[in-house]
Amino acid sequence: MTLHRPALALALAMLLPLAALAQTQTRPLPQADRTPAPATSQGTQTGIATFGNAGEQQVIVRSYEADSILRDQYRIDFDALDSNGDGHLDRREAAAHPTLAAEFAGVDTNADGRLDREELRGWIR
Repeated sequence: MTLHRPALALALAMLLPLAALAQTQTRPLPQADRTPAPATSQGTQTGIATFGNAGEQQVIVRSYEADSILRDQYRIDFDALDSNGDGHLDRREAAAHPTLAAEFAGVDTNADGRLDREELRGWIR
């Protein structure tokens, strides 16, 4: 059996609303058993985002700096590493700090092969 274009169009026109309806039905999410506990981070807050429309329940997402376990990997004593006292750290001097040595190119924002205090602003104790 072959459907002609008008009959096919009519059949599709009748089925499309049903297909759309099946895809748009929603059910409410089950209620949570308890209210989530607030974060207990001791680090400095680094960001916040709020989601939701006015008059509705809103979701607040906060970000904090890394825990102290990682913090020491991203801290240096600039004067101790600057062995020649020129106010910059070259790759040889940075090699004494494994994390800094591994990320040297990313921290060297002006690509001059040396790191100054401004480039290391987040790293210096």
